[in-house]
Amino acid sequence: MATQTGIPASHDRDFYAWALESAHRLRAGNLAGLDLQRIAEEIEDMGRAEKHALASHLKILILHLLKWRYQPTLRSLSWQLSIANARDEIAELLEDSPSLTGKLPDILARRYPAARQGAILETGLPAATFPTECPFTVEQLLDPEYWT
Repeated sequence: MATQTGIPASHDRDFYAWALESAHRLRAGNLAGLDLQRIAEEIEDMGRAEKHALASHLKILILHLLKWRYQPTLRSLSWQLSIANARDEIAELLEDSPSLTGKLPDILARRYPAARQGAILETGLPAATFPTECPFTVEQLLDPEYWT
C-alpha cells in the first residue's frame, strides 16, 4: 500500500500514512522493506503512553482525594465527578492493559509527591497538612466506594 502519490509513506513525512501502510504490510506478511526497528520503537512508545496515562489519572485521583479529605467543608460535585472519572479511566486502562496493575505501587510512589504538591497549591493549606507518604492504598484508590 502506497500513498495516493504512489510513493511509499515515510515515518517522518506522514506518520499516519506510514502507520497504516506498515500495518497493512504486516498483516499481509510482507516484511520486505519495512522498518522493523522503527515499528518496534513505536510499539514501545505506545506502551509508555499507556503507563503515562495511568500515572496521570492516578495523580489526579490522589489530588482530589486529598482535597476531599482535608477540606471537607469545600467538597463539591466537581471534585466528586473528578474522582469518579479518574477511577473510571484507571479501570479502563487496567482492563485494556492488565499487566499495568503490577506497576501501580511504583507509579503511586512516584506520582504521590506531585499530587501532594498540587493539593498544597490548590488548597493553600500548609504543607504539613498533607502526609509525605500517600495515605491511600492502591485498593482504596481503585475502590469506587472509598472516599475518605
